[in-house]
Amino acid sequence: MEYVGFIGYALAGLAYVVFALLLFAARNNSLLARWLIGCVLVTATANIVAASQVEFGFSLLWVMAIDTVKIACWAVLILSCNIEYKSFKELLTNHYVKQYLLVWSSLSLASYLGVYFGLSTKYLFLLFIMLNLWSLVLLEQLYRSSTGEVRWAIWPLVIAIAGVSLFDFVLYAQASMLGQLDFDYWYSRGFIAVIVAPLLLISTRRVQNGQVRVFVSRNVVFYSSMLLIAGLYLLIMAFAGYAINYFGGEWGTLVSVSFLMLGGVVLAALLMTESLRKQVKVFIAKNFFANKYEYREEWLELIEQLETTSAESAHQMASQIMMAKFQAKSCALIKDNSVHFGEIKFTHNWSINEQEVTEFQEQYSLVVSFVKQNQWLIDLAEYKKSPNLYQGLVLDCTWCEKQGIELIIPLFIGKAFYGVFLIGGRKEPKPLNWEDRDLIFAISKQLINYISLHEANDRLAESRQFDAFNRMSAFLVHDLKNVQAQLALINANAKRHRDNPEFIDDVFETIDSATSRLDKMLYQLRNKQVLSSKQGYVELNQLVSSVVEQCNVRKPEVLFEPVTDVKTFIDGETMHSVLNHLIQNAQEASEVDQKVNVMLRQDSDIVEIVISDSGCGMTESFIEKRLFKPFDTTKGNAGMGIGVYEAKQFIESLSGRLSVTSRPGEGSQFTLRFPLITKEE
Repeated sequence: MEYVGFIGYALAGLAYVVFALLLFAARNNSLLARWLIGCVLVTATANIVAASQVEFGFSLLWVMAIDTVKIACWAVLILSCNIEYKSFKELLTNHYVKQYLLVWSSLSLASYLGVYFGLSTKYLFLLFIMLNLWSLVLLEQLYRSSTGEVRWAIWPLVIAIAGVSLFDFVLYAQASMLGQLDFDYWYSRGFIAVIVAPLLLISTRRVQNGQVRVFVSRNVVFYSSMLLIAGLYLLIMAFAGYAINYFGGEWGTLVSVSFLMLGGVVLAALLMTESLRKQVKVFIAKNFFANKYEYREEWLELIEQLETTSAESAHQMASQIMMAKFQAKSCALIKDNSVHFGEIKFTHNWSINEQEVTEFQEQYSLVVSFVKQNQWLIDLAEYKKSPNLYQGLVLDCTWCEKQGIELIIPLFIGKAFYGVFLIGGRKEPKPLNWEDRDLIFAISKQLINYISLHEANDRLAESRQFDAFNRMSAFLVHDLKNVQAQLALINANAKRHRDNPEFIDDVFETIDSATSRLDKMLYQLRNKQVLSSKQGYVELNQLVSSVVEQCNVRKPEVLFEPVTDVKTFIDGETMHSVLNHLIQNAQEASEVDQKVNVMLRQDSDIVEIVISDSGCGMTESFIEKRLFKPFDTTKGNAGMGIGVYEAKQFIESLSGRLSVTSRPGEGSQFTLRFPLITKEE
């Protein structure tokens, strides 16, 4: 057992010496990194002294003394994670660090002096129990006080130190009860130190405030990792073989040897499998080495390109940025449609003739079915060399080479497939590793989001144009309906009043008004815009009287008592149209024998026009939800549903308010209230 203990401590010493060399190689001069190097060197020294003690048999007190220093070094490292300091002096004079070192030195001195003067070693065991327990408490406080990225960075460190401290706590707790160390536990400490070393290495890589960057030959780490995997596998197989041998009786040896042989064959097959080797390489590169790309710089560069690249369309800009990333000579952006037919949105130095369209669509459909399932970038050179890496993909490499296609980059918006980039003519067509693919995926994701945003803006602008045209058309139809109603009234009353001179005057006045309205509508149709309002001083008394007179050609009768002139600066034509529509609505809601009342009044600087009827009325729900909603009408095909909406918009443009009160079966009252404008503003 002593030999096993020696191997464990020796391996641990070697592991931490290598760890320290890696930290030195990182050339990081931060205070945290330098203190970490000190902790690792003390740990290496402690394991080397322990191995020497097993081999040469000198007193365990030397090993335990160095262990005491090791515990203090790691404890100060834990404390330093929550302390701001600019020098080691500032760190060591910190209140919490001084408090720890004072208690540590007092208890350690007392315990070792006690052993020196012949007191029981139980006090020494109690010292280690307390120091390891204190380390666990410090770790728990550090982990709980950290959040987000900090917690992600330090959790391997916490597990590593906690594992060693917990093991030593159990070791010394048992020793204090039995009065002596259990050497089976003692000889296991070296292997525990070896097991936690990779966790410390991972945290060293992750902790950013110390800027410790482990950078060593990736092949060395890869093959070392493969040997570690092989060693762990064979160790498991050895335990299994021992169990078989122990319980297998006279056949045990034969079965265990056969089992180990089978395990060796399986291990060899696994180590020779290319997919496993690649996965291990990617894991090592992602977790133990500095990234190939500085992603912050790449991100800022991409943003700058999006801001500064000049192009006629978003598709062209995205293609130019992607070409620049690869230093490529040709590029095509293909957008997918509902039947997986490729629509070419942009090309540069790439084209296909009519005879090649069918072949292109066949190849494109094969690509779509593959990338939608796997979301993989297709490297044609890699596909040609190792088609088994792209299982389920069947491409005509000859046709792709003829077209100069080297890379096919899939584009996704969320999980929805958008299309692909085709890249060719790269300046340096090197094989792509996992970092290249990750970067390309990130860039393509940003570019397709940029394209999608522009396409959405284009659709929105087009929709707004249609909305504006439809809005203009709706108002024109509404005006035409009013003109038609005026002319229909003339025809309806012609037989009775054709010999009446006043009727003839009204006819010419109505025709003149209709002609003016039609001229305005024709202008709007020719110029595809609504003609701006013409404002001027209007005598409201005269305007209301004119509207009431026109409406009285219909039944029921409209009553209006003229008042003193109220003169204001507004768009008289629009006000005329608004009043005409509201009075007409009141007439249509009333019986023929009922009356519609119109009232004009002025209160200081406020003008009120009130239109009331005693007709069918409206519910409160209808007024709240439907009355002012455009294109919502209760008149079927006879109405457009924009008259009241137009009235409300016009009165609000005067900084006024249109209010409605109504009860079903009792009638309605519309009140137009707006400020009096005495001069042009």
